[in-house]
Amino acid sequence: MEIANRQLSIFKGGVIHRCFTKVLLIVLSTLLGSSLALANVNLQNVEFSSQPGGQFEVRLDFDGTPPEPKGYNIEKPARIALDLVGVSSQLNQKKFPLSYGNASSAVILESGGRTRMILNLIELAPYQTRIDGNSLFVVVGDSGVREYLKPSKENPVLSSAQKIATADNEIVSVDFKRGDQGEGRLIINMANPKAGINVFSEGGVIKVDFDEINIPERLQRRYDVSDFATPVQSIEAQPSQGGALFSLVATGDYDYLAYQTDNEYIISIKPLTTEELEAKKKEFAFVGEKLSLNFQDIEVRAVLQLIADFTNLNLVASDTVDGRITLRLQNVPWDQALELVLKTKGLDKRQVGNVLMVAPADEIAERERLEIENNKQIEELAPLITEYIRIRYADAKELYNLFSASESSQEGEGASTASLLSSRGSVIVDERTNSLMVTETAAKLEEFRRVIRLLDVPVRQVLVEARIVIANSSFDEELGIRWGVSGINSVNSDDALFFGGNTSSIIDSSNSIAQAALDIAQGNQLTEPILFPDALSVDLGVASPTSSFAVGYVSDDVHLNMELSALESQGRGEIVSQPKVITGDKQEAVIKSGSEVPYQESSANGETTIEFKEAVLKLQVKPSITPDDRIIMTLEINQDSVGDLVPSGNGGFVPTIDTTQLTTQVLVGNGETVVLGGVFRTVDVESESKVPLLGDIPYIGGLFSATSVTQEKTETLIFITPRILADTLID
Repeated sequence: MEIANRQLSIFKGGVIHRCFTKVLLIVLSTLLGSSLALANVNLQNVEFSSQPGGQFEVRLDFDGTPPEPKGYNIEKPARIALDLVGVSSQLNQKKFPLSYGNASSAVILESGGRTRMILNLIELAPYQTRIDGNSLFVVVGDSGVREYLKPSKENPVLSSAQKIATADNEIVSVDFKRGDQGEGRLIINMANPKAGINVFSEGGVIKVDFDEINIPERLQRRYDVSDFATPVQSIEAQPSQGGALFSLVATGDYDYLAYQTDNEYIISIKPLTTEELEAKKKEFAFVGEKLSLNFQDIEVRAVLQLIADFTNLNLVASDTVDGRITLRLQNVPWDQALELVLKTKGLDKRQVGNVLMVAPADEIAERERLEIENNKQIEELAPLITEYIRIRYADAKELYNLFSASESSQEGEGASTASLLSSRGSVIVDERTNSLMVTETAAKLEEFRRVIRLLDVPVRQVLVEARIVIANSSFDEELGIRWGVSGINSVNSDDALFFGGNTSSIIDSSNSIAQAALDIAQGNQLTEPILFPDALSVDLGVASPTSSFAVGYVSDDVHLNMELSALESQGRGEIVSQPKVITGDKQEAVIKSGSEVPYQESSANGETTIEFKEAVLKLQVKPSITPDDRIIMTLEINQDSVGDLVPSGNGGFVPTIDTTQLTTQVLVGNGETVVLGGVFRTVDVESESKVPLLGDIPYIGGLFSATSVTQEKTETLIFITPRILADTLID
């Protein structure tokens, strides 16, 4: 019975053992199959993107359905770790730097049949995961999760959010504008002007830290402001511990200024010009990356090694560099720290490429002095070489003055660059071929060739065109009258001759007048009227009238006539002179066109000589081309003409010269036309000639007067147009 029971128990045990074995095998095969299935999933790509509200998203792409991630987080340092069991990583990169405000970097590693992703944060934040097809999405940030996250010991993430929520102040709006000088202006409007604000620069990023102030979720985002054409490229607004943080990423050389006006806090980032940058460098010559050093009684060699490691420079220190130093430097440029260490220990440095050599200052000075003496001895012993150098564009004789050490240069009368030629060297000028024959050492010859390459270049040509326009208009109007009277009057049976005008004009005018006088003297009777055409009692007529009207009365003994004459003339003229001249840069050119007027001039001994005066159109110009292809011109322009002759002291006549002259200096763009100057002259003359007393009688006084109106207008304008000619010469 016991045997049977024992066999039954054995049987039962064997059955149970076999069943357990089968179940174990099934479970193991299932787990193994699932693990093999999971092991077939590969991570192929990862992407990072910024989201509204200060969040950022990580997208992981697989070649199959990814497993549910298992993760944990650490508060200090802030870190989120996600494990993906059975996933292999096919990424070529393991570490990814991030710049999404709260995120600093991401690391993806594969080990032990799993892949782990570690997100390094500045401040711990909650996260959410979701699987969509073959992609796994991880969203990090507290936007949208505040409702279900409760403050507790298990959720230390809410500590900063609680502080922000309890703040009395809040940021109302954020605005960005571009100023008149190209500066970027970030305007932050606060509900309460009382706020603790700290502005500092860290790693090339300008950060504005607000203490105990709340920033709404609608303003927590990254702003791309690169289209404003300012140094600011982007602005990141996010909550910080107990407040808000604004990070401004700027490029180029800039300077920033922060100030507050009532409820507005303004940060202005202005680009620096070349002059402002140079002035800033002069104010503070140290521009290296900042570091901090705090050591007590440390060797100088060790400090130099630390600075070399920080700057990635190679260090070579002399054997005489020793001693110890105590220093505490907080956030100073590395080049300033190096300068302080060297000056404290009487050291000096020389940098060749990326190699920094450090030694005592007197040792370096002595070494350099020896090098100079060695170089001088080598130069004195070096063989002389004679080389024939052809000068193409410059004047060989002028270049010779730069190289030769002649007595005139030593006395200050010649070139001041005689040091180009050593005491052993010599230069011979061949003016026929415009060449130099230089005898010097090889090093000096190379220096000569370098100088000649810089100086022997074609001078840029400038075409200068001037236009002198003289426009004039004139108007003349004259109105005059003539009265003539003549006759014979009998007094006591005696005939008397009377007439208007002067006697000479009447007698010389006609033989009839002389004959009439003779007849009267002899007592003969006059058989016909006597006409005295020049016997004018009132002569106010127009000299060259264009029209006239005459009336008269004639009897046996009286002749009375009246002539009314008028003149009106109008004229317009324009004189255009257009001289042109081509000259080189900084070379004076003169062009003249006209004549020389001769005149007699008496000398002290009584002899008469012939002198000449110029009456020419002259253009004298000296252009100078600026680096921005504009032209500075020194100009002298003359427009002369021959005027009237005036009596000279010796009884002759000397011509007058009517001149228009302009002397100036002007800056003009290439091809632009500028009006250099002009003269406008107006002459208005009104004149009246009349017979005394008769011309003043109302109404009839006009019969004894003559009027003249003259108007002249003259306008002179001078235009100048310079053009830089294209250089067709090929070196």
